[in-house]
Amino acid sequence: MAVSRPNLLLILTDHWRGDSLGRLGHPVADTPHLDSLSAGGTTFSSAYTPCPSCIAARRSLMTGMTPYSQGMVGYQDGKPWDYDHTLAGTLRDAGYQTINIGKTHFHPARAHLGFERLQTSADYSEWLEQQTGLAGVEKFAHGVPANSWIGRPNHLPEHQMEETWFVTQALDFLRHRDPTRPFFLCLSFNGPHPPWCPPQVYYDQFISRQLPAAEIGDWAAHHAEDASYPMDVNQWRGKVPAHVMQRARAAYFAYLAFLDAQIGRLVETMNRSGDLRDSLTLFTSDHGEMLGDHHLWRKTYAYEASARVPFILRPPASMPAPRNVEIAAPITVGWEDIMPTLLDAADVAIPASVEGRSVLPLVRGDTTDWRPYYHGEHSPCYHPENANQFLTDGSWKYIWNPINGLEQLFHLSQDPHECHDLAPGAPPELALWRARMVTELQGRDEGLSDGAQLIPGPVPVWRFDEEEELHLG
Repeated sequence: MAVSRPNLLLILTDHWRGDSLGRLGHPVADTPHLDSLSAGGTTFSSAYTPCPSCIAARRSLMTGMTPYSQGMVGYQDGKPWDYDHTLAGTLRDAGYQTINIGKTHFHPARAHLGFERLQTSADYSEWLEQQTGLAGVEKFAHGVPANSWIGRPNHLPEHQMEETWFVTQALDFLRHRDPTRPFFLCLSFNGPHPPWCPPQVYYDQFISRQLPAAEIGDWAAHHAEDASYPMDVNQWRGKVPAHVMQRARAAYFAYLAFLDAQIGRLVETMNRSGDLRDSLTLFTSDHGEMLGDHHLWRKTYAYEASARVPFILRPPASMPAPRNVEIAAPITVGWEDIMPTLLDAADVAIPASVEGRSVLPLVRGDTTDWRPYYHGEHSPCYHPENANQFLTDGSWKYIWNPINGLEQLFHLSQDPHECHDLAPGAPPELALWRARMVTELQGRDEGLSDGAQLIPGPVPVWRFDEEEELHLG
């Protein structure tokens, strides 16, 4: 039986900065396969995560809801994923063959949430243990923790890396899938989440290159001055020596190049079989990585390096749409838009609980009535006052700290790396964006806005009591 609806391929990464694509002119990002994929579709260069850490962003992806509506506005493990409508479940119920290969961050870990088949990092670890000569050797045997700024080559050869194994499993699924049903394949990499330990061959390609220096804002000195020294290997802020920064950045961009090669391995195989021609493919990341910018590391921040993400959509050949297009500011898209986009492509009804919007009209050139700006947030993490609410239209960004009330304003069109905070000068734009945030937060449980002004206060990471029924839908 011929498949009339498109296959759906969702490629997810973790910690991939939105600026780090060769197509977007990054000076060292080596991403030829993703650039080639983008030439067949649309690249959204003003794409954001609604909550710049793993779990909350993935909840928004899987539900199409904003962080506040799906319940988690920061990072916390161990909370239920009890939703009436999920991306995979809705597609499964519509006749799609659904499979996830790679990272989920669901709870419990083996919850399927509508995926008929689930393969995770735990399965890879079991496989690795069985390889000749590797009994008792696990993937963290290189000694670098999972949130560290340390960079070094991996102890494993390329063919035994987790990302390689994930792609092998994806190719195996494509060879043995049910040809009478369209498929939804979610390929979810842990990288470039730390540890930044790419295969040796990729590390060698970058360690001696001249790499872009960290961007340090005129407002950011305190993140170096207030940091503790010597730095803990997982420390979220602080200034590292130049040679340590070189290794960290070389390892990060080498990791991107390795991931690009593995994505290329999948895409090229699908090209030869014709599967790619019949598929809508979307590549993105749950958030970025500060990588030492402004003396900060990791994620959870509203700054571009943390909150902006790559977003490439390649429509199937059957979908009439311009190709090799970049959609930039003021059009902003985000992770809550992924579920409605894929359901729209599959001609499946979008549940009423979904708050995001399909980006397919944008791909076709229709930008009328799109959102005027994008809202993101994160509750305190790493430090009791390390929280943010942000608004951006890709040209301006307003950041408000709901704990201590501090504001920042950046003119991204002129200052894309957010090095000059305009808020202290109180330009007219500050009042405009503050008023928008007042409206955005009005009516929320935390009481951060009374409709006239912003009111600092505590922001719990999880909105619901233990006994409260979720079933959000």
